[in-house]
Amino acid sequence: MTLEEIQSQADKDLVIDDTELDTESLRTPIIHNKYLQLFNKFNLLLKKSQWEERTLQRDKWEYYTGKSSPEVYKEKPFDLKVLKNDVHIYINADEDIQKIQAKVVYQEAIVNYLEQILRMINNRSFTIKNAIEWRRFTSGAL
Repeated sequence: MTLEEIQSQADKDLVIDDTELDTESLRTPIIHNKYLQLFNKFNLLLKKSQWEERTLQRDKWEYYTGKSSPEVYKEKPFDLKVLKNDVHIYINADEDIQKIQAKVVYQEAIVNYLEQILRMINNRSFTIKNAIEWRRFTSGAL
């Protein structure tokens, strides 16, 4: 599931039908559970990607400092002698590192978006309650 798909679903799920406030109030726990499950799924995927990034960082550090096994250099030769202070430049410019970092950033965006949705859902019951109280007030029931 992509961020765009989650956003599209949220656009539909978070709309409150003001003619059916009682039904909307009952729907809140169902919506909360849906987005909580998504949050947990993507939060775990984010953690996994962060661990993969750390492992890849170490592997690339070994590669660029010449400490990898000879088999690695047979597959992908690297004949430069890099100064210790310059290793980070090569690591940061490495295509594999950039791909995993882009993946982590994307998953962080999804997790942050889902956190915001959960906050909105938590406030949904207050919004519905305020709408009901406003209706009572405008109809003269209070």
